[in-house]
Amino acid sequence: MTVRARLRVDPIACDGRGFCAEILPEMVTLDDWGFPIIRDADVPAVLLAEAGEAVRLCPVLALRLDRVSQRSPARGAPSPPAGCCPDT
Repeated sequence: MTVRARLRVDPIACDGRGFCAEILPEMVTLDDWGFPIIRDADVPAVLLAEAGEAVRLCPVLALRLDRVSQRSPARGAPSPPAGCCPDT
């Protein structure tokens, strides 16, 4: 099983202090007003600790780390049940 995580920000709660961008510049940049722009990608495994630290240190609790468990694909695709898929 693999674990994926995405960093999310609540734009209503955020007050633009920028701690998240200081802690995790690989995933967070700031716009012209100092509010975070979160990279729309899974957090790489090597950055999970830093992402957790950014969430923990957010003074207004505007960041969260959504973890999504995903089963690894099985080796080889299962065969369809007999008679379900006629040949065309």
